Amino acid sequence: MPAEAPVPMVFCSPLRYVQGPDASARLADEMTSIGLSGPVLVVAGHTATEHLARQWAEVFHAVGWLHRVVAFGGEATFHEISTILDEAENLGAAVIVGAGGGKVLDAARAAAAQRRVPFVSCPTICSTDAPTSALSVIYDEAGVVEAIDIQPRSPELVLVDTRVIVESPPRFLAAGIGDALSTFYEARAVMRSGSPTMRGGRPTLAAFELSRLCRDIVLAEGHAALDACRRRTLEPALERVVEAATLLSGLGFESGGLAAAHAIHNGLTAIPATHDLLHGEKVAFGTLVQLALEAHLDEQDRRTEASAESMVVASFLHAIGLPVTLHQLGIADATNEAVATVARRATAAGETIHHMPFRVESEAVAAAILAADGIGRRVLAASANGS
Repeated sequence: MPAEAPVPMVFCSPLRYVQGPDASARLADEMTSIGLSGPVLVVAGHTATEHLARQWAEVFHAVGWLHRVVAFGGEATFHEISTILDEAENLGAAVIVGAGGGKVLDAARAAAAQRRVPFVSCPTICSTDAPTSALSVIYDEAGVVEAIDIQPRSPELVLVDTRVIVESPPRFLAAGIGDALSTFYEARAVMRSGSPTMRGGRPTLAAFELSRLCRDIVLAEGHAALDACRRRTLEPALERVVEAATLLSGLGFESGGLAAAHAIHNGLTAIPATHDLLHGEKVAFGTLVQLALEAHLDEQDRRTEASAESMVVASFLHAIGLPVTLHQLGIADATNEAVATVARRATAAGETIHHMPFRVESEAVAAAILAADGIGRRVLAASANGS
């Protein structure tokens, strides 16, 4: 029999990425430049509509395109996707634009894929790396992750208006930094294991180096970017961190791969007390759990490296206001049952935790969750003592 052909490397990206102050004024022009036209259905969160509806009307009127803005229902469920699809069909939409946070974008991109029309991503907060990807995380009505759908196409256009981003609550940017920080550690694990990425190929060196650059930028400039966001001032550090958390992290996770950190996020969604937390807040703790797994299960040199990294990462996450303990995640009573529930969900068949370069069982994950909590509590104690 002929030898089985090796799995090829795959790198995916949006056709065009645009970022800067007042970029929203260029939306129709940027769409025109890549061959898109109306009618346009805009699926938008409340805040996005409040800030940008008038500008959308102006830019689409200027090019003579019919458009309609519909309100996002609040959760990226299969029902919400069906509702968006009905609106698109009634309008005869040739393009679907998603404007808002990650869940808005996920639902809108899924509807665009079902209608087989281009998708344009316009994030108005920088809380996740969802804008550049083809991935939609679908939740059930209770807020638990139900499915992860990979759409056939990446967004045709990602447009990030940093003047809108800087007006958003700093908590969103902190969550985006937490999501972005996981990208390198997960891509490194996938590179070592040779597991498939979210797009079904082997990771590319380009994606891995983008994930490394993403980590370096957020660690070096995350504090300054958050300070700028608190002051609502546009500064170079904020622009760089928004690019890292949106473009670099998005390309890095999709073409570099996901591992334990995002699986822990999915496990945490099985605990109702965590439902008010942002995606990046849960992923941040997931990164600590992944490092704890590596510190216990990996080869000796990797264990030493992961152990040292975990304190650096935990200290950084705490300093920017992200959760590093189970109590901060809302799990005040960290019972064996609660931890086991997270571990079981995180290790379900098909979860990305199985992309780690060693075998992972739910018992080991439960132990790593408690170890990560211990690291977080040590960081909190050190902070309280001023050391």
